[in-house]
Amino acid sequence: MKKELIGVYTIWLRDIKRYFRDRPRIIASFAQPILFLFVLGTGIASSFSTFGGGSGGDFLNFMFPGIVGMTVLFTSFFSAMSIVWDREFGFLKEVLVAPISRTSIVVGKLLGGSTIAMIQGAIILLFSPLLKIPITFVIFFKIIGIMFLVAMTIATLGIVLASVIKSMQAFQVITNFLLMPMFFLSGALFPLNNTVRWMNIVAKINPLSYGIDSMRFAMLNNPAFQLYPLWLDIVVLASVTVVMSILGSFLFSRQD
Repeated sequence: MKKELIGVYTIWLRDIKRYFRDRPRIIASFAQPILFLFVLGTGIASSFSTFGGGSGGDFLNFMFPGIVGMTVLFTSFFSAMSIVWDREFGFLKEVLVAPISRTSIVVGKLLGGSTIAMIQGAIILLFSPLLKIPITFVIFFKIIGIMFLVAMTIATLGIVLASVIKSMQAFQVITNFLLMPMFFLSGALFPLNNTVRWMNIVAKINPLSYGIDSMRFAMLNNPAFQLYPLWLDIVVLASVTVVMSILGSFLFSRQD
């Protein structure tokens, strides 16, 4: 058991060190959320007053949890890319012959990607005072817990894909195809209450919808912005994480 825990810790620590040593990656990871929030968000918010749609500030507040969710989504999903990268350069073979189970390797990668996503999401939270969103220490740690659960959920999806996709190019194409629809159909940028039927159906099977809904509840505590009860958000996220973790461990155990 001790050997397995050391293996999990070593794989987690490797991913954390790679992240903090890659400064361009750290800087670039904040560019997209900031652009969405202060360029796209401000532009859309200004149109509310132009067309008589209400307060643009309310829209930015609504959008902010979605931007945090976007940060967690992209970071945690792309963390699985290191599996494909390690496979192409031969490092994965060295990991697979280590005297630990394949499940421990998956858990280490999962915790590493989730931790990095949680750190980046926490840094984006520092912009909340600019939007006059009061975040106390209690609220902050609630959001951190939710972000980690969302990151775990998305990272498991990435690990499942990385376990069956052999090339970096294919992984990038497929992830770009999946991530943008997941983001736009999660309620991050606009409410899903009154959208067309097919959007509502897709949103209900999109795990990110429940993640952003729970973060929005923790940040804003506004029933008007809630789609689902908080307990349902947590149950869905935890269930998807468990199921995808089991599937990812099974698929990863079949790696050569």
